[in-house]
Amino acid sequence: MTVVQTPPPPLPVRDRSATRALSPMLTRLAEERATGVLVREHGTLYLAEGRVVHAESPLAPGLDVLLTAHGTLAAAAWQRAAAQAAGSLQAAELLLEAGLLPAGALELCHLDALYDAGYFTLAPSSTPGRFRYDNAPRIGPLPSVPVVALERETLRRRLMLHRLWPDPAADSAPLIRADPVARPAATAPVTPRQRAVLDRVDGVRTATAIARNLGRQAFHTLVDVRRLAAAGQVAPLAPVVTEPALPPPPPPPPPVTDPDIALLKRLRDALEAL
Repeated sequence: MTVVQTPPPPLPVRDRSATRALSPMLTRLAEERATGVLVREHGTLYLAEGRVVHAESPLAPGLDVLLTAHGTLAAAAWQRAAAQAAGSLQAAELLLEAGLLPAGALELCHLDALYDAGYFTLAPSSTPGRFRYDNAPRIGPLPSVPVVALERETLRRRLMLHRLWPDPAADSAPLIRADPVARPAATAPVTPRQRAVLDRVDGVRTATAIARNLGRQAFHTLVDVRRLAAAGQVAPLAPVVTEPALPPPPPPPPPVTDPDIALLKRLRDALEAL
């Protein structure tokens, strides 16, 4: 039986002015109008003249998924463009130049993918970021965003998730259906968007894997998951705790080789035989 636990008490939210710079390195790069690639633990930011022109994260569906999942672009068209380009941003520009995508739809998907991947890239990290100066990123036909705008939006999203459900465990762990008996008596009805997420909860997929399967932004899926967790519909799969292995038994004592002891044993055996 799965028990839905009460979330921990809300954490105090610091003033935004005190947490505006999520990455001091990124702030410095923006001030010096640097061009290159910033690699962090959970993603990569591409800077041109101090602005973010592209972002990628293994936790967020890429531009290709957002464009092809719902029929905006045929998957074969993307594959042809990707085969001729050095990356997804260049592939998108080729499609734009060829007239295969409406400019407005591409710009919207590009910004969605940028903010989505940027949110995960700027997550707290256990390793320092690395920046490589490179002239490849450039200000192109697709919109770029200032660093301060990306950081402000990332902070807004963190605060929103915390208000919905303060326990972040459901963001990264495999999800399971919660026990109906343990759900609150009165819960809001499940929306069609949430139902699509709920239908893919199988004890294996994480929230970001569900987002990729649905072709949706990962952050929007996190919002649905936290709402479902608050309603007692889903819960993170608890990690399996294995018992520590027992130590091996001690080796047997070495055989007795002392000649005096051996002689005493023979005398004992002889006396017992009388």
